[in-house]
Amino acid sequence: MKTVGIIAEYNPFHNGHAYHIRKAKELTHADYCVVVMSGDFVQRGAPALMDKYLRAECALKNGADLVIELPVCYSISSAEHFARSSVALLDKLGVVDAVCFGSESGDIRVLTEFAKALLDESPVFKRTLDQELRLGHTYPQARNAALEASAPHLTSHINILTSPNNILGIEYCKALLFWESTIVPYTVKRAGSSYHDNSLDNGFCSALAIRESLRHAGPSEGLVRQIPSASLKVMEDAYLKSFPVFADDFSLLAQYSLLSRESADYTDYPDIDRELSDRIRKFLPNYCDFRSFCDLLKSKNRTYARISRSLLHILLDIRRDSLMLYGQEGWIFYARMLGFRQSASPLLSAIKKNAGIPLLSKLADAEKQLAPTGLSMLEKDIYASHIYQSVVRNKFPGENPSTEINEYKIPIIKL
Repeated sequence: MKTVGIIAEYNPFHNGHAYHIRKAKELTHADYCVVVMSGDFVQRGAPALMDKYLRAECALKNGADLVIELPVCYSISSAEHFARSSVALLDKLGVVDAVCFGSESGDIRVLTEFAKALLDESPVFKRTLDQELRLGHTYPQARNAALEASAPHLTSHINILTSPNNILGIEYCKALLFWESTIVPYTVKRAGSSYHDNSLDNGFCSALAIRESLRHAGPSEGLVRQIPSASLKVMEDAYLKSFPVFADDFSLLAQYSLLSRESADYTDYPDIDRELSDRIRKFLPNYCDFRSFCDLLKSKNRTYARISRSLLHILLDIRRDSLMLYGQEGWIFYARMLGFRQSASPLLSAIKKNAGIPLLSKLADAEKQLAPTGLSMLEKDIYASHIYQSVVRNKFPGENPSTEINEYKIPIIKL
């Protein structure tokens, strides 16, 4: 039995994602595909367009056999920790032979060489990086200069670091090296639109294009062409009942969380230093909504995504000391199932036999299976989902008035 792992957000699931699952199975000759997926909040620092159960269902209807939730403390972290924790989760399942990710490069050898150089951080790399940062260059500029100085054989490929999927792919390769994992990396060359392209007309469009289309125009013929038919049915049934959800839907909650902690110290939260904490206080009286406040806080050395992740850490009360408790290196204590295909029962049996962590199918059983640290991490996931579902209910009142906001009562998806 061969199993391939995929790390994804499916925000939302589209034709390019279905293509990736097919190619991953073909490339690795895998019998099963396990997806590690962000829950209700994603790595760019935003709520998911659709809740995690809808997105898991879409994945299972398009070739995935098992979908596992990435804990929220990692799903809204930096690319490095997002990748490191996701790879750790796949590794601890004890059955995953390969991991397959999309990249603009399509060259796993080159991506692995970059991963080795960045993980090693030789004295030359560290010295050059520090010098470039002191000169006022951005981190990507400083990192590229440090790589050119410490790994000149990679200079001809340095443009690889300008593409987001390449950068994330390198982080996956770094994580495999960091954990000394036996999982073998594969990459599928990204087809169709680029990550930041918001056009629906270029082959496989980006998830961004779909989100922007739903934000401004709602469903359209162009959007329908970009969604697999099985996923389209899921989206049509949920449209204006539980999705779409956008960052600004959390504006009041985020403002309240900032105001309620204004007298405390925002530096208690990850990625918030004294300068950013003071900047939040300075501009808080000008707060209008989530997105515009992120734009207000942006600076030369802080991207929108980094700012929005920081604000989500405050909203979801994910503090530095919590991450210290978890180890900050991407430690994983459980694998929580969001859904599976019943035909994958041999896969589930193999995981239960070989995994180094508990496979959670019922939250009610978690207290018996997890130590206090793992329970603390799981409680953050549950809290984040309750926050998300409360916003969904407020945005779409009357659609499901009898539905409880209770993660313990939501069944996992079985196909």
